[in-house]
Amino acid sequence: MNMTVNIAGVEWKNPVTVASGTFGSGAEYADFVDISRLGAVTTKGVASVPWQGNQTPRVAETCGGMMNAIGLQNPGIELFCQRDIPFLRKYDTKIIVNVCGRSEEDYCEVVERLGNEDVDMLEINISCPNVKEGGIAFGQNPKAAQDITRAVKKYAKQPVIMKLSPNVTDIGEMAKAVEAGGADAVSLINTLTGMKIDIRRRTFALANQTGGVSGPAIHPIAVRMVYQAAQAVKLPVIGMGGIACAEDAIEMMLAGASAVSVGTANFHNPTVTLEIIEGIEAYLKENHMEDVKDLVGAVQA
Repeated sequence: MNMTVNIAGVEWKNPVTVASGTFGSGAEYADFVDISRLGAVTTKGVASVPWQGNQTPRVAETCGGMMNAIGLQNPGIELFCQRDIPFLRKYDTKIIVNVCGRSEEDYCEVVERLGNEDVDMLEINISCPNVKEGGIAFGQNPKAAQDITRAVKKYAKQPVIMKLSPNVTDIGEMAKAVEAGGADAVSLINTLTGMKIDIRRRTFALANQTGGVSGPAIHPIAVRMVYQAAQAVKLPVIGMGGIACAEDAIEMMLAGASAVSVGTANFHNPTVTLEIIEGIEAYLKENHMEDVKDLVGAVQA
């Protein structure tokens, strides 16, 4: 049985990675998960300089999921290169670095800095709803998305995955825009913008007032958008959004995702990624399928 997938020229041993911001850079999970069994590890977002993130509280539970407004807190690219890349290189997995910024220059600076580092792919976060400037502005405007993709590609030595926001009118249009800008792959969906109010205190549950909604509640929306994006472009699609079990992952692949990314589920089940890998293998065996790639886009009308 073949579980390998090829994403923009990079071969993963299986189609499962983790969503940025839910796995740190691996060290937090190393005692629970054999990181070498993952197809890839997607790191927490990294910027050109350290970011403090938003004020607390910045996490809240919701029905069927959670909300966060972390604000892309991160240690900055220099510490990341000194500490996190060497840690991940101890494991037999692909490294995808999530890159964030507040301006085109910010993104390009980090991408250029990573050019000589031993990492496999770059995921450009133009879709975070929790920072006041930067990400979401690029992620909601097709021309801006195309322009930032083109700018980043000038500096990138690794394949570029553009992470798309669901907080748009037409996800297919956004996917086409980054494809036109030279993207090597797309990943989606990032979190949906939401709000929660504490009725006892009559105040917002998050200091940022709004936050990104994730978890099982958003999964059907994510499946729909992954399908639309896969129909719109010829690029590999990495699907994410509420994946909590093998069935969710398989559903995402049938919709057109070449690989899947597991996020919020890691928080309550640290071994969920391994269970999903095993579940996909069991599904292939049960259905007498020899190659996981045969699942991709195989939904029938």
